Amino acid sequence: RPSSGRSGRSRRRRPGATPPRPPGGGRALFLRLRGTRGDFRNGRRDKAPGDGGQTGGHEEEEEPKRQKNVSLVSVLGQEDSSVKMLEDLVFGAEDELLGRLEEQQQSAMLDREDLDQSEDEAHQQQPIRKAVWVDEDDELEEEVNMRHRYRRDLVRGEAESTMTKRKLQQRMREQFEKAMGGAPAWAEGGVKKTTEEDEGEDEDDDLLRRTGNLVASPDCLPGGVLKMKRCAHANAARPSDERLTSVQFHRSAQVVMTAGLDRCVSLFQVDGKTNPKIQSIHLEAFPVHQARFSRDGEVVIATSPKNKMFYLYDMMEGRVTPVHAVRGLKEERVRDFCVCPEGGALLLQGTNGYLHLLTLKTQEVVSSMKVNGDVSAATFSHDGAHIFAHSDEGDVYVWDVRSRRCVNSFTDDGCVSGTSIAASLNGRHLACGSRAGVVNIYSQQECVTSANPKPLRSVMNLLTSVTSLTFNPSSEILAAASRAEDEAVRLVHLPSLSVFSNFPATTRKVLYRSACLDFSPHSGFFSLANNKGHAPLYRLLHFKDF
Repeated sequence: RPSSGRSGRSRRRRPGATPPRPPGGGRALFLRLRGTRGDFRNGRRDKAPGDGGQTGGHEEEEEPKRQKNVSLVSVLGQEDSSVKMLEDLVFGAEDELLGRLEEQQQSAMLDREDLDQSEDEAHQQQPIRKAVWVDEDDELEEEVNMRHRYRRDLVRGEAESTMTKRKLQQRMREQFEKAMGGAPAWAEGGVKKTTEEDEGEDEDDDLLRRTGNLVASPDCLPGGVLKMKRCAHANAARPSDERLTSVQFHRSAQVVMTAGLDRCVSLFQVDGKTNPKIQSIHLEAFPVHQARFSRDGEVVIATSPKNKMFYLYDMMEGRVTPVHAVRGLKEERVRDFCVCPEGGALLLQGTNGYLHLLTLKTQEVVSSMKVNGDVSAATFSHDGAHIFAHSDEGDVYVWDVRSRRCVNSFTDDGCVSGTSIAASLNGRHLACGSRAGVVNIYSQQECVTSANPKPLRSVMNLLTSVTSLTFNPSSEILAAASRAEDEAVRLVHLPSLSVFSNFPATTRKVLYRSACLDFSPHSGFFSLANNKGHAPLYRLLHFKDF
């Protein structure tokens, strides 16, 4: 409809009607928008053809708007002071933040260097792994025969006829590395990280890494069969041409002493294989009846069968001193004696039932004691407090050393004539031998206090006179021998009071007639002196030490 002529009023548009077009049509609107875009892009407005004089008026109107927009954009590009303050509080100032980042970077580099250094040290100080297999025999310093055909290539000179196991292992290792061009990687001890579970398994498997029986041997000596090994004779380096009368192990050194009717006292180093000789002392016209170490082990006392004089050999100074007379001693001969375990005293067996107690320091008699009949044998108790004497009439006398009084006496059960006596080192047992070959084993406490003690066991395995009795240091074995017959030696197991069935167990004669018996300080060895001039030596395998 045509306009009504009222200006300023718009007519109501019907729904769906086309909106009115601006003056100039669509082309004029396009050109107007294009000019605005160019104005904002280039900061000015390009003149469009056909604009005429209207362009100057629009430019004057748009200039203030453009300036306002530029100011708004510059304001938006500025940073708010409150925002900057918040950033400084949270992250710190820019210089401070950069310094902190540099410190963190330096600390990280130092930590990495420390870690690398610790890894290097751990690699250098790596623990040596345990051997999977350990053999106790490898630890023994034994000489190996290098003349064997399998070892001839390892010998570097004629002087190397024997070599220790340690040196032989080193020589074989050098030969292996020379052939391989160095030690292989598997032979080097590497670091192996183990957990607690692995350590527990290693401890459980430790039993299988060693030789020997899987079941541990008992601490006490078992009875029945005595495990032993026959070794070279103790005096193999110097056998005697005459009968040996004495054999004794040193109490503090791995040394054994032998003496006999050949007038020599010899010392040997005990190793069980060659037993090399240390020294021999020849006593002119003096066949040795008995030889013993002093309590401190520095002096050897030697007596003769038919001589009042006896010798003292000082091993420290190498001096042999003859003792021609003892003050207060009125005996025609000095034969049998025993050494007191406490103090430097000797107990001499005299004639007519006399016992003489003398000191080595002053070489004089301190006291004399007498028994009925003749004294066959005498010994000290383990602490030196009592003296036990066995007479040829079968009686046993107990003397107190401090008061020199006889505190008890009793008759050896079933004994007609006593021949030997011995006391255990633990103070429990007393053994008495008779001419009939019977060995009665008593309780030592009852022998001191009871007037009629009964034997715990009577050993009747010997058929001839019992001439030698001795206990081992652990008081588990009693050795008994008779010099009247060959192979007449028996070993008694004291805990069970039974005789070992395997000694002697050889078909041929080895022991012959034994006159003296002795055990090493820790019962590792057992030796005896026989009439063939030899001292057979045995290794008792139950005992680990010498």
